[in-house]
Amino acid sequence: MPAATPGTPSLLRAMNDRAALELLLTHGPLSRTRIGHLTGLSKPTASQLLARLEAVGLVVATGTDGGRPGPSAQLYEINPRAAHVGGLDVTPERVLAAVADLTGTVVATHEVPYTEGADAVAQVTEALGGAARAAGLHPTDLRRVVIGTPGAFDPQTGRLRYASHLPGWHSPTLLEELAAALPMAVEYENDVNLAAVAEQRLGAARGHEDFVLLWNEEGLGAALVLGGRLHRGWTGGAGEVGFLPVPGRPLVRQVTRANSGGYQELAGVEGLPRLAAELGVEPADAPGAPGAAGVPGAAHGPEVAAAVALLARAAAAPQGAHLKFLQAYATALATGLASVVAVLDPEIVVLSGAAISAGGEPLRALLEAELAELAPSRPRLVPGEVRERPVLHGALESALAATRDEVFDTSG
Repeated sequence: MPAATPGTPSLLRAMNDRAALELLLTHGPLSRTRIGHLTGLSKPTASQLLARLEAVGLVVATGTDGGRPGPSAQLYEINPRAAHVGGLDVTPERVLAAVADLTGTVVATHEVPYTEGADAVAQVTEALGGAARAAGLHPTDLRRVVIGTPGAFDPQTGRLRYASHLPGWHSPTLLEELAAALPMAVEYENDVNLAAVAEQRLGAARGHEDFVLLWNEEGLGAALVLGGRLHRGWTGGAGEVGFLPVPGRPLVRQVTRANSGGYQELAGVEGLPRLAAELGVEPADAPGAPGAAGVPGAAHGPEVAAAVALLARAAAAPQGAHLKFLQAYATALATGLASVVAVLDPEIVVLSGAAISAGGEPLRALLEAELAELAPSRPRLVPGEVRERPVLHGALESALAATRDEVFDTSG
């Protein structure tokens, strides 16, 4: 069908259809009368709109609004099976895949543990295939998949950069091999960027156009959102703040070979057990050990798990050596964050990742006080709200945004 031109009936219909679909996503089931009221359309026009969307499979009738005075009205909702998307969160420990329907409901997940020498393409296809099967689908039923990894694929060369700790993902032909193996549109995004997408759409950054997300798990990184959009940089490396030179640590040269920098060495999880020991904090039970039930971080590698256990225990009783430990960690985090804030002047900073979240409100308050001393502006520090699998949720949200644009376009 030829593209609609401005002002034509087909364009106006498409605009009304899109508005109604967005309302159904936001509010859930609505009646024809309610849709007409929210869009400003007449009842006959709203009826035609719903009939049109029902005919193409984008909405379905679902019950009535019984319980109100007068005749019951038919309710309509987005057809969740109109499209499905996939998301993957890749770490050195495992590949976690999920499938979501068009409403954003996660309908299945599947995890593949990393094994030495494992093939990246095989891991991805196994994880995604397992999630699709668990959802009662075939991988060909997925419209789009977004894969989140540490580092970023250089748009000039196609090679994964800033993530030498991700074994099996550095072949120069990997993107071509994945494209050949996967039957749907595939996109790739940095894991911390996806955590920011999740917070922007589902969590603490909703309604904010300029923010930084500071992340600390296997690596220390940041996501930069400027004017409502992710800033990725020329090679995809914007936000790789772990490489920042910082006071308190010797300069790290050839940082890409070392896969580390001053800020990573100062505030990364690998140094936290040593810092705790220096301050007289007793070692904490590792997640999964007796007495460690409910400690976050159990799904991560041993370094993250050890750091998270220490921080969670210190935050639960922030006095004495525990308080000194949290204060030292807050100072380390603020040392690098102050440079980011001085350059970007964000409205808020979202604190995320297991090794920051575990410190809770005591760590946030100490970090805010330190940052006020070191940075010229004072952004509000807020804890991330998407605590469970934020990278995976960001991948699904990213895939859903593009897919909804495609399926909600009823003018073609």
